[in-house]
Amino acid sequence: MAIVAGVDYGTLSVRVSIVDNERGRLGSGVAEYPLHRKREDPDHATQSHGGHMAALVTAMGKALAAAGVQGSAVEALAIDTTGSSVVPVDENLQPLDDYYLWCDHRAWREAAEITAKAHETGLDAIQWCGGTYSSEWGFSKLLHWLRNNPDKRGRMATALEHCDMAAATLCGITKAEDAPRSICAMGHKWMWNASLGGLPPEEFLVAVDPLLAGVRAKLQGRYETSEKIAGRLSADWAAKLGLREGIPVPVGAFDAHWDAIGAGCKEGDVVNVVGTSTCIMAIMPGVSLIQGVCGVVPGSIHPSMTGVEAGLSATGDIFDAIAKRACTTVAALSEGLDDFRAGQTGLLRLTWDNGDRTVLVNPELGGVTLGWKLTHTAQDELFAAIEGTAFHTRVILERMEQGGVPIRQVINGGGIPRKNDVLNRVYANVLNKPVLVPESDVTSLGSAIFAFLAAGAFKTVEEAQAALCPNYRVVEPDPKQAAVYARLYPLYRKLYFGLGQKGSDAAAIGDILPALRNIAAEARSSE
Repeated sequence: MAIVAGVDYGTLSVRVSIVDNERGRLGSGVAEYPLHRKREDPDHATQSHGGHMAALVTAMGKALAAAGVQGSAVEALAIDTTGSSVVPVDENLQPLDDYYLWCDHRAWREAAEITAKAHETGLDAIQWCGGTYSSEWGFSKLLHWLRNNPDKRGRMATALEHCDMAAATLCGITKAEDAPRSICAMGHKWMWNASLGGLPPEEFLVAVDPLLAGVRAKLQGRYETSEKIAGRLSADWAAKLGLREGIPVPVGAFDAHWDAIGAGCKEGDVVNVVGTSTCIMAIMPGVSLIQGVCGVVPGSIHPSMTGVEAGLSATGDIFDAIAKRACTTVAALSEGLDDFRAGQTGLLRLTWDNGDRTVLVNPELGGVTLGWKLTHTAQDELFAAIEGTAFHTRVILERMEQGGVPIRQVINGGGIPRKNDVLNRVYANVLNKPVLVPESDVTSLGSAIFAFLAAGAFKTVEEAQAALCPNYRVVEPDPKQAAVYARLYPLYRKLYFGLGQKGSDAAAIGDILPALRNIAAEARSSE
C-alpha cells in the first residue's frame, strides 16, 4: 500500500488529494487565492507566488484531515498548475513580480511581433506550435514584462513556469541551473523542441527585441518529462505542510494535461477538460505538424508519447459572464435548459469573448452573436453559448484529425461536464459521437498518478490508470438533434473563418440569418 498527495493549481484555487494506490482518493482539501484583474485593462490577470504557497499549506491540512491519515504516511507529492503562467525571479529564485497568469493577454502585441519575425526568418519552431505565437505563452509574457519593468529587469536571473517554480520552492532549489523545466510547459509555450536544439536561437530572440538578449541562456535548468524527479521535499516545506522531509517531487506539468491522464486518456482518445476555459488534448505515438494547435510535443501529457494540445480561451467564464449580466447565476439560468432543442433559439454564437486560442490563435477577436430578436432571453444566449463552444470544439477536432491525430472517442473532463449534462448532450449531438463523462472527479488524480510513479508504487502510467481512473457515463448523440446541428455547423464554420481571419470575405454571409430563422422555426414546431 502507498499513499501520495496530488496537487492541482487551478485558476482560482488549489486542490490537494490524498490518494491510496489500492483504495483510491481518501480525502481532498481546497483553498482559494485571488485573481487580480483591472477594470481599466481587461487583458490584465495576475496572481502572487506567496498566495499560491499559502493556499497549498491550507489545502494540504484540509486534505490530510479529510483523509484521516498522518502526513508522515505520504510517500510522494506531485504538482500541476495553470500555464503558461510566468514569474520573473532573481538570482535566488525569489519572485520579482506576480505571475502573468495564463489568461493575461496584455502581451498580444509581443505575440504578434514574435509570430511575424518567426515567419520572416523561417524559424522552424513556430510551425510546431501551430504557426502563430500566442499572448498566453511564455516569451510574449516575458517580453511584455521586460518592456514594462525597466527598474526590475536588471535583477532578473530567469523566468519560471508556475509548475516549475512550485516544485523548485518545495525542494529548496535556489539556483536557476538546478531548477526543473517541464518539457510539457516549455514545449507547448516556449517553442522548446529537442529536435531543433532546444529553445529558439539567440539571434532570433534578439531580432524580435534586443531586450531578449541573453534570455535564452537564462532559461537554463533541467528539461525533463514528468516521470523524472525534480527534487525532494525540503525540511522547511515538510514542516509547513506536515509531511515527511525528503519525499520525491516529480517534474510538474499543466493542470489540464494531467487531468487528461486522470481521465484515462489513451491513444485514440480526445479529452476536453472543460472549466473556465477548455483544454483539448490527445496523445499519439508519432510526430506530425498540425496548423493552429498549441503544440505537438514529444513527452508532454504522457512521458513516452507525443502530446497534442488545443483549446478554447474561455468556456465557463463565458457562461458566468452571461449569468452576471442577467444578475443571476449559471445554475439558476440553466434551469429548464434540458427542454431546449438544437437550433431552437435562432442564435448562433461565436465564443470569442476572451479571444481565440485554437485554431485561429487570435486574441484580438471578441464574442459575436447572430440572430437576436426582441424576445430573446439570457437563457437563450446561454444555450447558444454552449452550442457555440461545441461547434468550436468540432472545428478543432477536425483540424487535429487532418493532422493525423486518431480520434476514436471523446471524454469530457473538468468540473463543468460533471455538473451540466446539457453541455454533454449538446457536445454529443454537435460532434455526432458518444461523449464519455468520468463518474467521479479527476481533478488532481493525474498529479497523484505521477506521484505514485515517483514513489515506485506503479511502473507505468497505464498501470496506474487501470487502478485509479474512474468509469464513464456515456452520453449518446440523438439522431434528430445531430441532424439539426449538421445543418448549423457549416454556418458556424463559415462565420468562424469568415469573421475570424483578416482578409476573408466576410460579406458573403447573407445566407446565414435566414437559415438560422428557418432552422429555429422548424425546431420550435417539432415534437
